Amino acid sequence: MNRYAVLVAVLVATCAVAMVGVGAASAAPERPLPETYSFFAGIPPELAHPGGSLPGSNDFDCRPTPQHPRPVVLVHGTGGSQQTNWGAYVALLANRGYCVYALTYGAIPGSPWPVSAIGGMTRMEPSAAQLSRFVDRVLAATGAQTVDLVGHSQGTYMPAYYLKRLGGASKVTRYVSLAPLWRGSFDGIPFTEITRQLLQGADLPICAACGQMAAGSPMNRAIWSGGSPYVAGVDYTNISTRYDEFVVPYTSGQVPGRSGESVRNIVVQDGCEQDHSDHLAIAGSRRTAYMVLNALDPAHPVRVPCEYVPPFTG
Repeated sequence: MNRYAVLVAVLVATCAVAMVGVGAASAAPERPLPETYSFFAGIPPELAHPGGSLPGSNDFDCRPTPQHPRPVVLVHGTGGSQQTNWGAYVALLANRGYCVYALTYGAIPGSPWPVSAIGGMTRMEPSAAQLSRFVDRVLAATGAQTVDLVGHSQGTYMPAYYLKRLGGASKVTRYVSLAPLWRGSFDGIPFTEITRQLLQGADLPICAACGQMAAGSPMNRAIWSGGSPYVAGVDYTNISTRYDEFVVPYTSGQVPGRSGESVRNIVVQDGCEQDHSDHLAIAGSRRTAYMVLNALDPAHPVRVPCEYVPPFTG
């Protein structure tokens, strides 16, 4: 997970690209927002408007429609932010009439930009509290009873603590996870005892949350309290890739539900060998994005394309 954080930090700080104007937008834009399917599509807006929101997101005047009655909250991964992680998703959802919201959680307190755009660095307990406050704000603004969550990487894992320990279960209807790691990463991989203790218990100097994602860590045990990472009454969709280099093995995120739990497990290569998504690309590909649309609105499915998906960018 540290390599992902460093990669995003370098891209945010040094990427030289053409700047585009960005501003707050309604979830039902008068003109369709441009949809760009790349994991890095959110980098130019972050460079142009540090700490801002992607067009189509975080409009607190948005009102959900009968077709899409629940706001969608996007929860980024390690090293991501509300802009950098979701360049492929905000326009996709806003163009289809969803009220879309995204937060940056777990940034190092008091840090200047661009470090402030590198989220998921602090321990997950305060990050889950940030998510809790953000969801409450979204519900109060929209008048909705619950939200749907779409998370990537750490953003699939940390919200489980919110649901189980901070009262989030009653505020979430659908929980869609890209590259989830319910069993933790490096499950079953042998380590020296010193390395195992570091991964499972210590706050790493750059990323305190990274050790909490290791299999067997105290956070992992908290997420599995009650014998399952899931909460009855919430509808879960787990979308994984066989080429995940950070969630090892990738099956860590493909945990079946027990009786009374609603869980659907998907591997993006099933039925489409052209999909070479890795841990980053799975959050940028059109194929995965359309799977997310179907998870959020299964009553109105769209055709999921099978097309070549390159690693890294999606």
